[in-house]
Amino acid sequence: MQHEITESIPLLDEQGNLNEAGYAKKLLPVYQRDRIRVNKTRIKEWDYYLINNGRFALALTVDDNGYMGLDSISLLNFEEGWEITKSPMSFMPLGRLHMPETSAVGDVKHSGAHHSISFKNDGSGKRILSARMSDFGPAGPLYATIELTDEPEESMVICTPFDRAGHFYFNQKINCMRASGQVYYGGRTYVFDPSESFAVLDWGRGVWTYHNTWYWGSASYHVNGVPFGWNIGYGFGDTSAATENMLFYDGKAHKLSQVKFNIPGEEKDFLSPWTFTSDDGRFEMDFIPVLDRASCTDVKLIKSDQHQVFGRFTGKAVLDDGRVIEVKDFPGFAEKVENKW
Repeated sequence: MQHEITESIPLLDEQGNLNEAGYAKKLLPVYQRDRIRVNKTRIKEWDYYLINNGRFALALTVDDNGYMGLDSISLLNFEEGWEITKSPMSFMPLGRLHMPETSAVGDVKHSGAHHSISFKNDGSGKRILSARMSDFGPAGPLYATIELTDEPEESMVICTPFDRAGHFYFNQKINCMRASGQVYYGGRTYVFDPSESFAVLDWGRGVWTYHNTWYWGSASYHVNGVPFGWNIGYGFGDTSAATENMLFYDGKAHKLSQVKFNIPGEEKDFLSPWTFTSDDGRFEMDFIPVLDRASCTDVKLIKSDQHQVFGRFTGKAVLDDGRVIEVKDFPGFAEKVENKW
């Protein structure tokens, strides 16, 4: 079953539960933080941007997890096989970051002693991302300025309940935005050309249960000059109303059913080739990993074990009208993350 939400209604009822579980192709449900009925320490709100051209990538995060905040900057060089991620944390933001209640307009910014991250979105169709960190890596500071344009008409929106009152996940993934700009680090300038550089926004708001393991994959590039990409994933909440699996072609979304991540070595050999299979044959991919952005933080009550694996996809995807899109060495990533948070 794939239930589509087609009308704009409040996301939550007066008890803080989802009014309607399912998926949408636009940001129709209306998120209102003040309708949440759980302790503020359990509310999670984040904006995550990834800009990728297949040779290098930049990831920026501003995250308010209630009891802790996290700002993160990642620079990844796939040709040379290295990545640097720095993620300074803050204590008990409890909503003081004032994350926007919609992805359509609103600014996000946060800073610390040695860094700052800013996402500006005035609703005009252009997003400006900027970041600096004075102690980013052994080669010194990092500075980045990125402009995102050509936001597609449709995206992936999912309203997922958990099996606990007041708990839900509201998420939008906007794929295939064109990116231009540059990153300076270590005496080198990494230039993102909009003809080959694309971005995804992972915009999340919700109240999660404590222990979760999820799988997420995303890709944004082009096929014969036409923007194409996908969002796939599972592993958390009650997805009986809808999955988050979706294709994006020339600005339009095409809904998929179930997609399975086949990770070798009993899901431990992350740098060996993976495969992806679907219950209806509409998403069949081989995946050759290039770089594993792995990290594990375990302080007993809080744990985050992440493997975000970047690489290249080869295979086929089938649109809603039956058209088959074939890709070869298509840049993207797939991840497995276990969190106690």
